Amino acid sequence: MKTIVVRNFERADGSVVKRLGALGTSTVHEAYGRFGLMKPYLRPAWAGGEAAGTAVTVLAHPGDNWMIHVAVEQCRPGDILVVGCSAANTDGMFGDLLATSLMARGVKGLIIDAGARDAKALREMGFPVWSKAISAKGTVKAALGAVNVPVVCAGVNVIPGDAVIADDDGVVVVRPKDAAEVVAKGEKRYADEEGKRKQLAAGVLGLDMYNMREALKKAGLVYVDEPESD
Repeated sequence: MKTIVVRNFERADGSVVKRLGALGTSTVHEAYGRFGLMKPYLRPAWAGGEAAGTAVTVLAHPGDNWMIHVAVEQCRPGDILVVGCSAANTDGMFGDLLATSLMARGVKGLIIDAGARDAKALREMGFPVWSKAISAKGTVKAALGAVNVPVVCAGVNVIPGDAVIADDDGVVVVRPKDAAEVVAKGEKRYADEEGKRKQLAAGVLGLDMYNMREALKKAGLVYVDEPESD
């Protein structure tokens, strides 16, 4: 592993990222062909947080947050810090002090395949974090890693500049070259769902709206008026 910091890279278009964020992770994931979703063990440190931004990546070692401090300098307004680890870890590698530093640089949130702490303070600050665990266990600053190199975070390969969308449903990563197409498909999907939502609210059954009855009949589903006796 090269212990480097890459300073310059191309980021996904900010206006497109904002539109992806408005759609939410579930819609974006579906519009992306069910691709780019991080493993569900990543959970928000506090409920209700949302973030959409461009990835600044960190490759760190377990229990060592030195490279997170290094990465702060490389962040710009609208970024999201994405931290992968060289081995499995749940130590509290991020807390309110680092969050304060990131907020001062306009960073939208943190995704970390390890632990975080200071959950109450993070909630009060309004800084959203998605982590593998909440842990009070502290860390050291001893081992070099890398900043703005491709990293694997919760099962997804994240490249610096990728669009990252996160909310209570999870975290989705979209490549910059795909972002415009995904947002167009996602907005169409969202509009379609709004129409379906109105029908369902009016009492229409999903069985009829999706024309399921014939398929259910062919699959062998039978309706009976009384329970069958033993």
